[in-house]
Amino acid sequence: MSNKEILELASFSEIPVDYSWSFSNMTIKDTSYITHGYYTYPAKFIPQLAARLIRENSKEGDIVIDPFMGSGTTIVESILNNRISIGTDINEIACLLTKVKTTPIKISQLLQEFTNLDFDLKSRINGNFDYFLKNAEQLLPKNERIDYWFLPQQKEKLSIIFARILEIKNKDIRDFFLIAFAQILKSCSIWLQKSVKPTRDPNKKIYEPLTLFLNQSQKMLKKHYEFDKILNPLIKQNIDKYRVVQCSDSRNLPCENEKATLIVTSPPYVTSYEYADLHQLPSLWFGYLNELSDFRRKFIGSAYKGDRGKIDLKSTLAEKIVSELGENKKGREVKNYFADMLETFLEMKRVLKKGGRSCIVIGNTEFNGVKILNAEVFQEQFENIGFKTHDIIHREIPSKMLPSTRDTLTGQFVKTTDKNLKLAYPTEYILIMEKL
Repeated sequence: MSNKEILELASFSEIPVDYSWSFSNMTIKDTSYITHGYYTYPAKFIPQLAARLIRENSKEGDIVIDPFMGSGTTIVESILNNRISIGTDINEIACLLTKVKTTPIKISQLLQEFTNLDFDLKSRINGNFDYFLKNAEQLLPKNERIDYWFLPQQKEKLSIIFARILEIKNKDIRDFFLIAFAQILKSCSIWLQKSVKPTRDPNKKIYEPLTLFLNQSQKMLKKHYEFDKILNPLIKQNIDKYRVVQCSDSRNLPCENEKATLIVTSPPYVTSYEYADLHQLPSLWFGYLNELSDFRRKFIGSAYKGDRGKIDLKSTLAEKIVSELGENKKGREVKNYFADMLETFLEMKRVLKKGGRSCIVIGNTEFNGVKILNAEVFQEQFENIGFKTHDIIHREIPSKMLPSTRDTLTGQFVKTTDKNLKLAYPTEYILIMEKL
């Protein structure tokens, strides 16, 4: 739609759904091809969506940035499409995962290390178990939440696997197997298996850690081989030139002024620390998490940051939404969220060339009867800091790893069969904003 047509609409919900952007014909096999299937990550957008935005809004050799890279979908698709990719995320698990998904490693080296791991771990777990457990426990971070989530027998076996992975001298190969380890942790814990909320299930079926780890490693080896076959040899030989991954805030991008052509990202939604909860288990084992409140405080829009006082949100709609929510925790969360996102948009403006585009994939939601119109607010903020609207695409969401409903009173995600509760994110928008 043209900018004029969009402005004439009462709301973005009147924009017709463009089903060509839904990719509803894609199977799980399609959306988890190559390294995209390494690790289960919440609310990630599918690679076909990122690839289409990259191809339609940039050319080979351009710099493409994702300030909220998450599982690294944009970064993977950028290098596959011969772009230079830059990604940041505040979450250490996201940074580790993205590096692993985009790092070329000779398959022969991975296979040799897997053979060594297979032999050693079977020997250690089925042989002199107590000896290897004593050494392994010295490497485990001292955090009581590990005992909260893992039964003693599972914790012991996982400790031995973890310690053996840390013995791998090649960092890239070590990180590869750490992601395989991270992927099995939920199944090896008493975290309710089908829940994305941190809920314990003392009666949960517990799986055998070594079997899961070896099976996951084999799956990843196969996907890495497929990735290695299609990655441009020039990029493969110069990966640090074509891929920059940094564990940092979205408001501090590792890019010079006016160098980037395109930004493709799917920002976290309000109360994004719900995503943080999902990364508790590997964060505990890898020593990234000490206090959960500190972990949550890092994320965009967290109420744990406290009240930031009077802020110019560059959006009359944002001010109206915050006012309707009132002076409470939820109102503070939403105000912090819009303020954090505005600062991120200003950083996007800094790194983008004139005419460069920012593609933001975001949906709207509702708290306590107040509509949180993220897409409309973002458009207003962008236009008030020096962008114009190039296009707004309304797309259906066939599937995302997020709870599908919110309680209409509390705004919290709920698991329910009540057909009267509305979907939290049935559709979303792609804002394509162009720097003036």
